[in-house]
Amino acid sequence: MTDFQRYIATGEGDRAELSRIVDGLLQRHPWFSLARAARRSISSQKDDCLGALSGSRLTAMPAYRTVDIAALTRLTEDDIIDRFLKKDDYRIVSQEGEVIEEVRTESSHDDEAEMISEELAEIYLSQGLSQEAIDIYRRLSLLNSEKSVYFAELIAQIEAKTKY
Repeated sequence: MTDFQRYIATGEGDRAELSRIVDGLLQRHPWFSLARAARRSISSQKDDCLGALSGSRLTAMPAYRTVDIAALTRLTEDDIIDRFLKKDDYRIVSQEGEVIEEVRTESSHDDEAEMISEELAEIYLSQGLSQEAIDIYRRLSLLNSEKSVYFAELIAQIEAKTKY
């Protein structure tokens, strides 16, 4: 029994010896479900009595599997790179005389006229943003004086729809 307790506590021991101990335990105490679960774990034997314990944590206990230590200790590419960088302080530092470009955090479009189009106004309308669409059409009418009557009619139609 002490060998069985040591196995339960640590999971260590000779499988053949543990199998013999568990079989001896089950001969003396056939109702001992923990020993039945341990036998299934050690030898992968099917036990019909354990099936009667459905819903128990013992039936959900996985069968014994060997662990591939090499797979657990294998280094990934990221691990290799991290070790390389930590070994000697390898950093990329600009040298004197190198041109360092400034990092931009805002849009590089200075001229908003490039961003204004009838398609953008139509997108705003389809999204239900009628005020933004009206603003776009007003800007377009200022930029394209030959189409100002057309844009004024579109603005009037949008305003008529939004009043209801």
